[in-house]
Amino acid sequence: MDITCFDDLLRAALAQPEAQRLLFVFAAVELPEDATAEQSARFAAGEGGALVPRMCLDRLPQELGSFAALAEESLQWGQDWAIVFVAGLSGTLDRAPSSQDAERPLQRMVEAIRQGALGPFIPFNRQGEPVHFS
Repeated sequence: MDITCFDDLLRAALAQPEAQRLLFVFAAVELPEDATAEQSARFAAGEGGALVPRMCLDRLPQELGSFAALAEESLQWGQDWAIVFVAGLSGTLDRAPSSQDAERPLQRMVEAIRQGALGPFIPFNRQGEPVHFS
């Protein structure tokens, strides 16, 4: 399935034969303290910067109505974010993973994002559109 928006991801998660739990890491984009003048200029132009994980969340796909609902929920934490990274955690045919099951994978996601290892995750901007890094 081609993921062209967040709602496509929700539909794909719900269609999986194994029950899913979706893992979310919300990240801000900041200019590193040791940024060069060129990096600062790119950042000012809306490019570059460092991804800084701000908060984590896990939900069953059935608990999320839409991206708008997820974005609204994120406002409760008072943390600004630019990109949300999403991964799925599979359970068994009759049991979805619990929030406790999601703790370690979420921490691994945070560490991977800090290290720039973004490949296994689907990033979305604040409008629920997939982000492509170059």
